[in-house]
Amino acid sequence: MNGYSGRALSSILRQEILHKPIETLKLAIPSGIYTLQNNLLYVALSNLDAATYQVTYQLKILTTALFSVSMLGRRLGVYQWLSLLILMAGVALVQWPADSTSDPQKEQPTAGSQFVGLVAVLVACFSSGFAGVYFEKILKETKQSVWVRNIQLGMFGLVFGIFGMLAYDGDRVQEHGMFQGYNTLTWIVVALQALGGLVIAAVIKYADNILKGFATSLSIILSTFISYFWLEDFEPTSVFFLGTLFVMMATFLYGYENKPATNPSRA
Repeated sequence: MNGYSGRALSSILRQEILHKPIETLKLAIPSGIYTLQNNLLYVALSNLDAATYQVTYQLKILTTALFSVSMLGRRLGVYQWLSLLILMAGVALVQWPADSTSDPQKEQPTAGSQFVGLVAVLVACFSSGFAGVYFEKILKETKQSVWVRNIQLGMFGLVFGIFGMLAYDGDRVQEHGMFQGYNTLTWIVVALQALGGLVIAAVIKYADNILKGFATSLSIILSTFISYFWLEDFEPTSVFFLGTLFVMMATFLYGYENKPATNPSRA
């Protein structure tokens, strides 16, 4: 009657993880890169103004496409490359800070810190593209399920995350515990993030990283509209609407196929 049991799950995990250590270790690479990427983004945000960060971080769309072409042998047409460029511009405009130029007295980053921030965000863009495409390659070239691959990825992510937590906040964790400040809303957000990770893995396996980028861009627009109509804490600007138009245009352009015109038969 009961199709699922703890014993069956334990058997599957033992067979797929412990008995296949090489396959499991493959997931340490994207997991470690994702952890590095999160720290690089923190460095970038600390050394760049919001507008520069938003524009430069959209390069991850192009790096993902480049790694898809080089690692997976995917072919993109002219219209698809053009759509990716438009998508980059659109996402940057959608996320453009409304008060980026409203405070001239605000302290500007120094040339040295800007260089550090730019290097950090560029490395994060390339690491994001590589890790995403590497994970896609693993998902599509093996018969293991998305669930098992996510568990493997999460295992290494947990290990890397614990090391990072102890390195940066070890004293505070020892004093107040690892879940200090957590409440019901926090756990809901954690659960939604976990569910989102499973959905993203399914998208990567059955579609690809480039389409995931389009879906993520559309989700940004959707979340801002929810913020405006439901939470009432966002006021859209003309720049936001222009970026939305670019994202929509890029989405339709990516699926456009340039079909050669049929030549009429000559008499």
